[in-house]
Amino acid sequence: MQVGVAYSEAGQQIWLTIEVPDESTVRQVIDRSGVLRSFPSIDLQTQKVGVFGRLVKLDTPLRPGDRVEIYRPITCDPQTVPRRDGAGDDEE
Repeated sequence: MQVGVAYSEAGQQIWLTIEVPDESTVRQVIDRSGVLRSFPSIDLQTQKVGVFGRLVKLDTPLRPGDRVEIYRPITCDPQTVPRRDGAGDDEE
């Protein structure tokens, strides 16, 4: 079956479509894709993964056409970063 794997960091991104055996798990697909060699900073012990934006565990079996996503850790405190949507802009 064909599945996709997506990951992005500042300045680099990867989106692959690969052929894997039926009933492959998220972990098996990530390992087979080679994304861990391309991005050695990925730590699957701490980073979350998902399928089409829904968080899943590494042992989740996949279906044909699924897209595995590896999510980056948050690198800033959302409490200290100004919002860009205009919310909270009471100064006029």
